Amino acid sequence: MQRQLPPALTIEHSPHLTARLSGAWLADLLSDDLVAAALTQSLQETKQNTELCWDLSSLTALDYIGAQMLWEVWGKRTPEQIHMPTQFAALFRRLEEVSQIQVPTPIKQAGLPFGRLGQLSLNFALHMIGITELLGRFLIDLGKFIRHPSRGPWKELSANIYRTGYQALAITALVGFLIGVVLSYLSGQQLRNYGGDLFIVNLLGVSIIRELGPMLAAILIAGRSGSAITAQLGVMKVTEELDAMRVMGIPIGFRLIMPKVLALAFTMPMIVIWTDIMALIGGALSAQVILDMSPGFFLHKLPDVVSLGNFWIGLGKGVVFGILIAMIACHYGLRIKPNTESLGQGTTSSVVVSITTVIIADAIFAIVFSKVPY
Repeated sequence: MQRQLPPALTIEHSPHLTARLSGAWLADLLSDDLVAAALTQSLQETKQNTELCWDLSSLTALDYIGAQMLWEVWGKRTPEQIHMPTQFAALFRRLEEVSQIQVPTPIKQAGLPFGRLGQLSLNFALHMIGITELLGRFLIDLGKFIRHPSRGPWKELSANIYRTGYQALAITALVGFLIGVVLSYLSGQQLRNYGGDLFIVNLLGVSIIRELGPMLAAILIAGRSGSAITAQLGVMKVTEELDAMRVMGIPIGFRLIMPKVLALAFTMPMIVIWTDIMALIGGALSAQVILDMSPGFFLHKLPDVVSLGNFWIGLGKGVVFGILIAMIACHYGLRIKPNTESLGQGTTSSVVVSITTVIIADAIFAIVFSKVPY
């Protein structure tokens, strides 16, 4: 293959001022920094002379990049004095046609006073419809699982219990213990000023078992397991694994959604109990340091001041919180679009919405069970 000559531009003054182009004006040759700088400087100098004659007859090759360089120097119009072979004329005719296309300018529409509110309301309604459909699908799959337990996804269920339950014990224990220490330390200082040292058992027992334990466990699981569920389904959506499962006839709800929801509904009460125990241990140790109250007396007094109803309310919260977190995580995971940006946004939205929903559900629990004695 014959080697192409490098692009060049020479100015001839006789018989009249002429800009003669030679060589191959191709993208690979024009990408050289030294060649491109020299040609750009020469082309800029030609702009000062409007009566310059252009001679392209010595060109050996010309592509769109080289033609675009000349077109910009010519002011996006063909010069009046030009000698150009016919094989290159088509490029400049195409550039002239493109330059005449009018690019529409975006028209800013005046927003309605409640346009943003309406959009948010519509998005909220769509999310509620999606979660309702997902819940209905889950109930149907659960009925199928109850009727035919031998065909159920036991491996997926056990794997999700291990990931959302056992692997979460360390972080929930650490956070629960520290919360118990902090709450006991701050409460003990105030109770000691008023001579109410014994009431620290009442305060820690009721607040941790009924409110803080379930809430704290739910927030940790939403940030840890909820985000993992959303990311897992989102990656499967991006890599088209979900589409492959549909093609093979594998029910996504029965094999993916239901095991995750059941696993969190089962493990959340266990995690709540575990978090309560660690928080009470931390509170008892802190009470011994602050109020000189022995852990034995703390544990002996605890069943007398905390009713069994508070314990069952905490467990009920765990079940409901687990189902809510799993449903929201699966909902956002299935809404992931096939790009990495949507994956990050969906995971973030899943965690935020899960925590917000858990707080709202906890407020509803407080209202519904307000008559249950503490």
